[in-house]
Amino acid sequence: MSRISRPSSSLLRAAACTGIAALTLTACGSGSGSGSVSAGSGSVKVGLITKTDTNPFFVKMKEGAEKAAKENGVELSTAAGKFDGDNAGQVTAIENMVAAGVKGILITPSDSKAIVPAVEKAKAKGVLVIALDTPTEPESAVDALFATDNFKAGELIGQYAKAAMQGKEAKIATLDLAPGVSVGIQRHDGFLKGFGVKEGDSSVVCSQDTGGDQAKGQTAMENCLQKAPGINVVYTINEPAALGAYTALKAKGREKDVLIVSVDGGCTGTQAVKDGKIAATSQQYPLKMAAEGVKAVATFAKDGKKASGYTDTGVTLITDKAQDGVTSKDTAYGLENCWG
Repeated sequence: MSRISRPSSSLLRAAACTGIAALTLTACGSGSGSGSVSAGSGSVKVGLITKTDTNPFFVKMKEGAEKAAKENGVELSTAAGKFDGDNAGQVTAIENMVAAGVKGILITPSDSKAIVPAVEKAKAKGVLVIALDTPTEPESAVDALFATDNFKAGELIGQYAKAAMQGKEAKIATLDLAPGVSVGIQRHDGFLKGFGVKEGDSSVVCSQDTGGDQAKGQTAMENCLQKAPGINVVYTINEPAALGAYTALKAKGREKDVLIVSVDGGCTGTQAVKDGKIAATSQQYPLKMAAEGVKAVATFAKDGKKASGYTDTGVTLITDKAQDGVTSKDTAYGLENCWG
């Protein structure tokens, strides 16, 4: 991908790099890596700030932004926090990108509330700010949101699990994210609605938080099996947690008789569906989120039209064991469209 080499752009990139040590950065201004500048032949500048630069979800998001930047003739600069939750790093990135003259910023907020003052300052400077994947709190703090409908993602796997049980009594374990995190709450609540149960229902025999981590998912599943050995349905916040649950179930010889459903659609998780470790997953599309965001900034730069409100970037149920009444696609489709 070509770089912009005008002296004025070089000066701006140097300014953007100054003081950005709070972020995980490599090759600042080199055209690759977090903190990089790349893209098309135009002078319109777009910033992408992700939670980290190592999570495959955000790697794919960056790829989508880079491709869209080239297609739309804009210049892309990227930055990422040192870790998921690095709000200070994201604030620094916003400030530096505004100083560098970006027309718009795309951001996956690490802290949906704490990032709002920095977002508001950027907007006051005339910068279009779009949240990707994770909404701010309030959602109206940004100009627009491009993200998965996480409630729908949970609802789809809930509907699937209900159909797959074929009337058998369910004993459900929910392996969740963490208290108060909107993505986790939405997926959890969607699953319950899809399965046709309410919070506190007696069929939900165990709930544990995993942070979306595979090792913690395994521990959570082990704890749930101790509490309720008869568990036969497992909902997980994401596929790493699902694979942790599978490991724990396999150690007990239960991997064949417990239904595991999940959300994300990463390549590892989709392969696990194909391998029979996970029954179904709801696939989301980070590349599309970023691509649509870049296009929105390019449009804003061209004619002043601002993107607004929420844009659903889609979710697809992936399984090789389709159930009547539940729309799905197979793992061949899932692996063609996965990330990571």
